[in-house]
Amino acid sequence: MNRLDYVVLVATILAIPLYGLWRTRGRETLGHYIKGDESIRWATIGLSVLATQAGPITFLSMPGQAYESGIGFVQNYFGQPFALITVCAVFVPIFQRLKVYTAYEYLGQRFDQKTRLLGAFLFLIQRGLAAGITLYAPAIILSALLGWRLNLTIWFAGGLVVAYTAFGGTKIVSITQRYQILIIFVGMALAFIIAVHRLPAGLSFGRALSVAGGMGKLQAIDFSLDPDRRYTFWSGIFGGFFLALSYFGADQSQVQRYLAGGSLTASRFGLLFNAVVKVPMQFLILLLGAMVFLFYQFEKPPIYFNRPAYDRAIALGHGAELNELQAEFDDVFARKRDLLNSSGVNSAFNRAKTSREGGSRQEILQLDARARELRDQVRTILERAGASPKSKDSDYVFITFILQHLPHGVVGLLIAVILCATMSATSATLNALGSTSAVDFYRPLIRPNAPDHHYVVATELLTIAWGVVAIGVASYASLVENLIEAGNILGSIFYGSILGLFLVAFFLRSVRGSAVFFAALLAQSLVLILFWTLNISYLWYNLIGCVAVLVFSLALQRTIFAKSSPA
Repeated sequence: MNRLDYVVLVATILAIPLYGLWRTRGRETLGHYIKGDESIRWATIGLSVLATQAGPITFLSMPGQAYESGIGFVQNYFGQPFALITVCAVFVPIFQRLKVYTAYEYLGQRFDQKTRLLGAFLFLIQRGLAAGITLYAPAIILSALLGWRLNLTIWFAGGLVVAYTAFGGTKIVSITQRYQILIIFVGMALAFIIAVHRLPAGLSFGRALSVAGGMGKLQAIDFSLDPDRRYTFWSGIFGGFFLALSYFGADQSQVQRYLAGGSLTASRFGLLFNAVVKVPMQFLILLLGAMVFLFYQFEKPPIYFNRPAYDRAIALGHGAELNELQAEFDDVFARKRDLLNSSGVNSAFNRAKTSREGGSRQEILQLDARARELRDQVRTILERAGASPKSKDSDYVFITFILQHLPHGVVGLLIAVILCATMSATSATLNALGSTSAVDFYRPLIRPNAPDHHYVVATELLTIAWGVVAIGVASYASLVENLIEAGNILGSIFYGSILGLFLVAFFLRSVRGSAVFFAALLAQSLVLILFWTLNISYLWYNLIGCVAVLVFSLALQRTIFAKSSPA
């Protein structure tokens, strides 16, 4: 990065919060602080909901996910449009009619205080940890490749978000997210255009898609019924439906976004906007990753994208082994590029007309498989040397492409995109954590009859406290999977049980508070046990947890708690 990049970066990440602070100046009531005012319209709600989902993990990890495994990850989102329609039809009218500040207030009205506190507690645990991952994800990668100090990066991004979120509440979160997501759209569009433009001159976009598809990067749908497969059409439709339903219906970080402004119509239009936009957006981000993969078939990629880890292994005495692998990797790349540049490559990746063209395709695939084996061997050496981080090397693919192959100015904008995504997702989470802590715990349990201004101050202080917790989690985080998977796995472990509480409240009118409370505890215990003992797609845990709450609550209500049933 040069001076221009830093000017673009600093101007972008500071201008939006400063504008938001100007727009939200002045003191507010608790209602305005938590839900905003009538100036928040459906378009702002829609962009805010989208920005809350589209954190830095999306833009750092998803292109790398496609680079490594293809665009099949898009199947995770197939159930989301149906979930959003369900939320519009069932959840939103109830929340708006009851004028609740948090989703868990409804659980207290429908059941009892302990059930309300359980739902809020599960949310606070899951989202408190997730906020730390949201801060950690970009910081670990940016610090590694740009030489920034890790904790300084975490505290700078986290501290800025905590400051403006605590001061401005929901309104500033919605305003800043609107402009942050627009910056993100512009930056990712530029990255896509440049990636396609940097492909060889004779390779049209249609041929590029043909080659990427022939190399296994464009298989978007897998109808396999194997439960061990992580991404399939069925896990996306069913598991993804329950994940999205619980996220949008029972996660306060999203509920607070679409309840902003207080209009039923605006809430519904904002959610339906996401139902239309979300899957195409995720598809295009993954397609960007496939284009980056194709770019690196003609421009030699690093054998290992996390270069600082690679250099540490050399410094620790593993240079000879790594140099040997590097030499073979260079040879494999050169042979594969020559085949791809040959005149028959277009036919080879469409319909082979001759045995020679079919042989070229097979040889290209074999060379690509060998390149992946060499990368795996490098990772093994790095792990043995104690030099490899626990996050996947694919998380470093897109940021490496940005830093090495995009023009200055655009580099600064794309780094700003990553930090804007960090700020938008973190601000929504902290806003929800502070509001839930104040409304569901502090107000009813500690100061039930305090003045309105007291609760505003308490919410601000609790937001700051959760910000410190998130920064602390990020400072000591150690991820074991691809970053976007880590966030979804964490959500899948808790979301099913939370969703089950709401579905029992909506549809099982005979079930009372004690039955659903203990059913949720049993269901959450079951999910945790299965998570540690089975090897199935994590999306299924949303369905398992939700169904378990429904079944256990009915069983407990008709047996142990039968006397508490209404007459």
